Amino acid sequence: MTMTEERIIQNPKSGLAVLIGNTFAILIAIGVFIASIVVVSAYSDWLSIVLSVISGLYAFIIGPILYVGLKVLTKNEALVLTLFGKYYGTLKQDGFFFVNPFCAGFNPTSGINPSTGAVKEKKKEQIVVSAQGMNVNFQMPKKKISLKAMTLNNDKQKINDSLGNPIIIGVVVIWRVIDTAKAVFQVDNYVEYLSIQTDAALRDAVRRYPYDSEDDEKSLRGSANEVADDLKKELQEKVKIAGLEIIEARITHLSYAPEIAAAMLQRQQATAIIAARKKIVEGAVGMVEMALEQLNAKGVVDLDEERKASMVSNLMVVLSSNRDTQPVVNTGSIY
Repeated sequence: MTMTEERIIQNPKSGLAVLIGNTFAILIAIGVFIASIVVVSAYSDWLSIVLSVISGLYAFIIGPILYVGLKVLTKNEALVLTLFGKYYGTLKQDGFFFVNPFCAGFNPTSGINPSTGAVKEKKKEQIVVSAQGMNVNFQMPKKKISLKAMTLNNDKQKINDSLGNPIIIGVVVIWRVIDTAKAVFQVDNYVEYLSIQTDAALRDAVRRYPYDSEDDEKSLRGSANEVADDLKKELQEKVKIAGLEIIEARITHLSYAPEIAAAMLQRQQATAIIAARKKIVEGAVGMVEMALEQLNAKGVVDLDEERKASMVSNLMVVLSSNRDTQPVVNTGSIY
């Protein structure tokens, strides 16, 4: 594939100077045309005929055509120009300029929503009839390319993680155009291309990780930043051909698919309960051990192995229980 190199038009002509000069030239040409017609009608002078033809051509054909070459660009906008089907250059400066009037602006994404990658709904032309006359409102296709940072919010997708569990995941990508020639000529539509490559990169990234992990292994839920960084790097490699830069990629939605959500919720609850019980038991064992050591060190009471076992059993029940205990006084003997 032949790569198109971006050619930035340096020092374009001032549009204001051309506008003023061409307007004066048209007014002068109209005056000369009228005067020539008067002279021709009176004397049939061949010089007057030539002047009338030349002035008429400029006043009614050449002059109006020059107005087509006037272009206005705001900050962070670009205009890709083609001349008879060939790439002419790119305007990236903000201001009022004049270019070849036969150059045409080209933007393949004029009918695409850059936030979703979907085709915009075409608005019908509105015809309004009033007492002053008939007004027709219509929207011209946008030829300028935005160089601002834009957000692509793709639809949520159902993808299987590394364990085969179906999950629902959504991602948002912040991007911008850095090479207008590649964006326009290397791919058919760079917004649709970005949307499709985002879906593909997201599927590849999700299939490498489980939804959740009990150990230190990377997971979609526990290592969202690392997964997003991997997604950004992979997506940047895919869209480099289109002249796009991926500024940031972030996961915006992550959940189990509805068909397994209830079962996975029970599993998460069970895992949380087991982990909590484990902490409680570890704490209870430590407290019992500390109590026995202090009783023995201070000589408060001399306990044999059977009494120690009974005390440990009672303390473990009290400390590990998730309910308030009722004090019971033992008036008998364990023997």
